[in-house]
Amino acid sequence: MTGLPEEKILYSDIQKKLFYIIPEKWESIYLYASVIDVPNQKPVGEMFFYYLPKGIIKKKYVNGYEIPNIFNIDEEQYYKLITDVYNSIKLLRECFIKAKKKPWSNINITISNTQFKVEYDYDDLANSPFSSYERHVVWRYNTLKEGDEVLSRKDKKILEAYQRFIDINEKPKRVTHIEGVYNKPVKNIIEFERTLTVEEAIARSKSPNISKEKKGLFKKKEVKEEEEVKYNNQILNNWKK
Repeated sequence: MTGLPEEKILYSDIQKKLFYIIPEKWESIYLYASVIDVPNQKPVGEMFFYYLPKGIIKKKYVNGYEIPNIFNIDEEQYYKLITDVYNSIKLLRECFIKAKKKPWSNINITISNTQFKVEYDYDDLANSPFSSYERHVVWRYNTLKEGDEVLSRKDKKILEAYQRFIDINEKPKRVTHIEGVYNKPVKNIIEFERTLTVEEAIARSKSPNISKEKKGLFKKKEVKEEEEVKYNNQILNNWKK
């Protein structure tokens, strides 16, 4: 990729990292990330992503933060990989700043039908009346199109409040970039003899022999029966829906 603009190199880098951390065949991937500038401090932000698996009768989006539980992957190692994806997205924003382009506040990435689409938004998130959780609810509803039936009463109130806000405040213009998907082979985080669906992975996770079937560096450590394993990952707790 020598000679390519830095943005295109980062597009491929982000795709490869996403392909690696999703351990099964998928139809589409949807990601949201924000980078919010804070005066005299390092930027803060958030990221969440979902994918639609292939090969299941009832298609349901999988929250990327639930992958360690579903596929029996070491959570600490997995979250290092997710952080690496987010760091590449921050580099993409820095690339815009170096090129003297207007820095975006949040980004939407869609990978589907051999198409890689990036949408840059310029919302004033530092002064937004909505919390990170509320933005997640709005993004999931607008992006995944799952329907009102999956919404809680709380989520419906959030969407109503957001619509009132949009009706009063004009949303900044979005900038969109589309190109082909990175098409060179990329291994994923775990290597089964064949790629499993979510249902198969859940079934295997209940099997006492799963640790013998798994290959790779990311399986969970074996723990004695009397030991209790506790996970304290705030991101997972917030976005697990």
